[in-house]
Amino acid sequence: MESNCVHFLQNKTILVTGIPGFLAKVFLEKILRVQPKVKKLYLLLRSVNNESAMQRFRTEVLEKDLFRVLRNDIGDASLNDLVMEKVVPIPGDISIDNLGLKDSNLLEHMWNEIDIVVNVAATTNFDESINTFGPLNVLNFAKKCVKAQLLLHVSTAYVCGEKSGLLQEKTFRMGETLNGNGKLVIDTELELMKQKLKELQKQDCSEEEIAETMKDLGMSRAKLHGWPNTYVFTKSMGEMLLGYHRENLPLVIIRPTMITSTFSEPFPGWIEGLRTIDSVIVAFGKGRLKCFLADPNSVLDLIPVDMVANAMVMAAAIHAGESGSQTVYHVGSSCKNPITFEQLHDLAARYFAKSPLVGRDGSPVIVSKGTILSTMAQFSFYIALRYKLPLQMLRLINIVYPWWNGNKYKDIDRKIKLAMRLVELYRPYVLFKGIFDDMNTERVRFKRREINKEIHGLFEFDPKSINWDDYIMNIHIPGLITYVLKK
Repeated sequence: MESNCVHFLQNKTILVTGIPGFLAKVFLEKILRVQPKVKKLYLLLRSVNNESAMQRFRTEVLEKDLFRVLRNDIGDASLNDLVMEKVVPIPGDISIDNLGLKDSNLLEHMWNEIDIVVNVAATTNFDESINTFGPLNVLNFAKKCVKAQLLLHVSTAYVCGEKSGLLQEKTFRMGETLNGNGKLVIDTELELMKQKLKELQKQDCSEEEIAETMKDLGMSRAKLHGWPNTYVFTKSMGEMLLGYHRENLPLVIIRPTMITSTFSEPFPGWIEGLRTIDSVIVAFGKGRLKCFLADPNSVLDLIPVDMVANAMVMAAAIHAGESGSQTVYHVGSSCKNPITFEQLHDLAARYFAKSPLVGRDGSPVIVSKGTILSTMAQFSFYIALRYKLPLQMLRLINIVYPWWNGNKYKDIDRKIKLAMRLVELYRPYVLFKGIFDDMNTERVRFKRREINKEIHGLFEFDPKSINWDDYIMNIHIPGLITYVLKK
C-alpha cells in the first residue's frame, strides 16, 4: 500500500488549499519528499497577484525549517529547480466563486489537468463563513475539473460537539442538529449573520465592537443547535453542504483530533504556533497557570501532524476514482492509544521541573504542579478564594470572560483573564467524554501493515506506535520551545 501510495502520486496534478497553514505545509513537504515525480502542485494562497503568492510561498513555506531534510537531501539548487517545475502558487480565496481566480487561461488549464483536490483551508474567525461555504466553492471548482478523481476535505473530529461515548465515523444529514432542536437551515444562518453585520455597520460601530458582537452571535447560534462553539458549528455545516451537493464526485472527509508536532517526519518535533493544548503547556511552563479547569481522567485526543498527512495520502490513494463514494476518517488516538489530561499534566510538570524555562530576570522559572479542578463551580470558587473576591463575583466568573474594570481588581485582572481565556478555549476538550471510533481508519492501517510489511515508517499513522511519555517529554515540548518559543 505504501509503495502504491508513492506510485499513486506520480504524474498527478493536485490542488491544495490552506497553504501556508500548518497541516497543508506538512502535506506538501511529504509529497515533494517521497514523490518528486508528481506532475504539478497548485497551491492556493490569499495574495493580490502571482508575484506576491510566490513570495508568500517562499517566505512562509519553503524557507521554513520543515523543508531542511529535503533541502539537505537534494541541495538548494535542486530544491529550487523542483519547486519551479512542480509548484504553482496561485492567488485566490475559497470564499469566492472559482476560488477567486480571474485568469481565464489558467482556469481552463487547471480544469483540464487537476486530478485531486485537497481542501485544508479553514478559519477560526467567528464572523466568517469560510468554513461553511468555502468547502462548497471548492467542491464546485472540483466538479469542473474534467479529470477529477477525488475531493479530500479536512474537517475536525469535534464536529460531534460534546457528545460522550463511542463516536462513529458518520456523515451529517443536511439540516441535522446535535440536540434535535428544530431543523438547521444553513441559508437562514447566513442571512442572520449578514443582517446583523449590516445593522452594526449602520450604527457606525467600531471594528472591535463588530467583531465581538458577531462572535457572540455565532456562539449563540452554535449553542442553539447543540454545538459548543462557532468553529465546529461552521465546520459541520461545511460537511453537510459537501455531502448534499457532491453528486458522483468521490468525497473523503478527514476528521483529525487535536493536531500536535511531527512524530517522525521529516524529523521529530517540528511545529508552528501554539496548537490545541499547547497554550496550557506553555502557560504552565512560564509559571502563569496555577490552576486549570479539566477532568483529570478526560482523554485528550492528540495526534501528530505527520500522521494526519500520511492518512490523507493513504485515503486519497484508496478512494480516487470511486464514483459516488463518501467516506469519513477519524484520525486520532483516543480509541487505540489514549492519554489523559492528568498524564499530560504530570509529564509537563516533570519536564519543566527538570528543564525549566528562563524568566525575564534570567533565573529559572520554578513551577508547581498546580491544581486541576473538574467543575466550573470548583474553578469559580477557587478563583474567588485565591484572589479574595467577594462571593457575588462568582456570578461573573463563569463561562464568559471577567471584564470588570474596578480599580480594586485591576492588579489581578490580567491573571484571571488568562485563566478564563484558556478555560473558554479548552473547556469542550478537557471535559470531553467521547472516544472517537476509527474503524474506517483502522481498515486503512490494516491494509498498510499487510501489504508492505517490509517497508517501515513511510506512511505511518498508527497511534499505537506512540509512546506518550517519550513523545511529550523528548519530542513535543522540546519542539514547542525550539520552534514556537524559539529558545
